[in-house]
Amino acid sequence: MSSLLLAALLAAPPVADSSEPIQLFNRKNLDGWGTYTVQTGHENPGIFAVEDGILKIAGGKEGLAYYGGMYTDKEYDNYRLVVEYKFTGPTFGKRKGKSRDNGILLHCVGPHGPGPWMTSVECQIIEGGTGDFILVPGLDDEGKPFKHHGDFEVEKRGGQWYYTPGAPEQRITTGRINWYGRDPEWKDVVGFRGSQDVESPLGEWTRVEVICDGNSVTNIVNGKVVNKGTNFALSKGRILIQTEGAEMLVRKIELTPLEKKGT
Repeated sequence: MSSLLLAALLAAPPVADSSEPIQLFNRKNLDGWGTYTVQTGHENPGIFAVEDGILKIAGGKEGLAYYGGMYTDKEYDNYRLVVEYKFTGPTFGKRKGKSRDNGILLHCVGPHGPGPWMTSVECQIIEGGTGDFILVPGLDDEGKPFKHHGDFEVEKRGGQWYYTPGAPEQRITTGRINWYGRDPEWKDVVGFRGSQDVESPLGEWTRVEVICDGNSVTNIVNGKVVNKGTNFALSKGRILIQTEGAEMLVRKIELTPLEKKGT
């Protein structure tokens, strides 16, 4: 595949926005959001806090890592989501010394517990792997085990799936789908950076856009399409921003509704 063709395939796709953007994060407080961690339940002892218009997500303290997230009160479908974030500090607990790791969970359904996260499709935010998909397992709203599926243009490299535009489409029901340029020598160590990484360097803001158009999801990092899937089993639900042992700052969480397909 020529470099020009690859660049065209990875360009952000045009999508018809149908209304004004909604600021899910108002830069003042956590109105419109709930919180949950394994360690604190639905209480929020400062794990998620707004300081000077910036959302600060604590990854943990001392030897403890927090696992959970903040989730929208409402469910959403058919939208463009923009999240601007940066990692700032160390990692905690069992994540100490490991890569800074959080994520954006889409189409969340089912209960919050007993595990850290609701059943969902994750757009991963992790050093070296921002834009990976993870099919987060769990229960549906009726308490039954949920069966994931999605279709992806992928190829196997070293026993893992990598998004590869133009490759044969595969139906995947579990696990991770790496973004196209994830370093094959990736290691779970703090500060890891691969040769093709699109995310910004540590301490700089990264812009992640997620386009949820019907049952398709496209992950865009700093303006470049890094991953895409179609025919997901989930297409509607809450949105959750994770805490997973790493401090992260967020300055924007913006949602723009899209024109629904067929309208």
